[in-house]
Amino acid sequence: MADVEIDDELFWEVAEVFLERGADRSTMMGYPCLRRDGKFFASLDRRTGDLVAKLSKDRVDELIESDVGGPFAPAGRRFKEWVVVEQRDFELWQRLFEEAYEFVGE
Repeated sequence: MADVEIDDELFWEVAEVFLERGADRSTMMGYPCLRRDGKFFASLDRRTGDLVAKLSKDRVDELIESDVGGPFAPAGRRFKEWVVVEQRDFELWQRLFEEAYEFVGE
C-alpha cells in the first residue's frame, strides 16, 4: 500500500490559537497532537486526516449518536473519552478543540 499524503493544514490552522494559549505540540501513538499541561486533548490521524479529540464519555457518545463523530478504536480497542471526526469543518473543529482543551484542564 502506497503512503497517502494527508493534508494537515486545517488541524494546524485550528491549533494555532491553542498553541498561543500555551498548548504544546507533541505526538500520541505516532500522531501529531496537542497537550495542555501534559495532557493530550487533540490529535490528527495521519492515516486519514481526521480529528481525534478527548472529551467526556457522555459527550463522545452524543457525537457518535448524532453521526458527527465515530469511536476512536486503534487496534480494535475503543477509547471511551476519544472521538474521531471525519468532517472537515473549521468551526466544528474549533468548537471541539475548545471543548477538549477545557475538558483536560478540569
